[in-house]
Amino acid sequence: MNVSQAPIVVGVSGSEASAAALRWAADEARRRHAALRVVRSWDAEFTAPYASADGRLTPGQQRAAASEELTALIRASFGSVFPAGVTAELAEGVAERTLVDRSAGADLLVLGSASSAAPIGRSIGPVVRACLSRAQCPVVVVWAAPARSPRGDRAGDPDSSHRGF
Repeated sequence: MNVSQAPIVVGVSGSEASAAALRWAADEARRRHAALRVVRSWDAEFTAPYASADGRLTPGQQRAAASEELTALIRASFGSVFPAGVTAELAEGVAERTLVDRSAGADLLVLGSASSAAPIGRSIGPVVRACLSRAQCPVVVVWAAPARSPRGDRAGDPDSSHRGF
């Protein structure tokens, strides 16, 4: 690994889109001989407005859940042993802010998105939007492949229900 090479930072959330981003970022880091920094943000202040008061997790429970998601995603991608040059970070704070902060000094910031820019009327999420406008390095957005429904068509594809007729 080239020590002078700036790292590639990848933001993960435990979603399939972030797993796709992690795979892409790991391949790119290998090609560039660069370090890979895997960042999972968690926000102790955020509670879903629809959650009941008795069902809310404490900040400690939120941190533990985020840590478990990060560990599971990394194990699914790399196995039980971290490859050389890969580090993982659990960052407290709003994902948009923590990832923009981590983009300083990075060669690339890699993010996953479940929605592509192609379908009309669908937009990218707030984390991707904020990072595209404020990151301090180039941003790569990896689109997750849509899941297949039991019928074999692509879930969320507006034209899929008309195929085969």
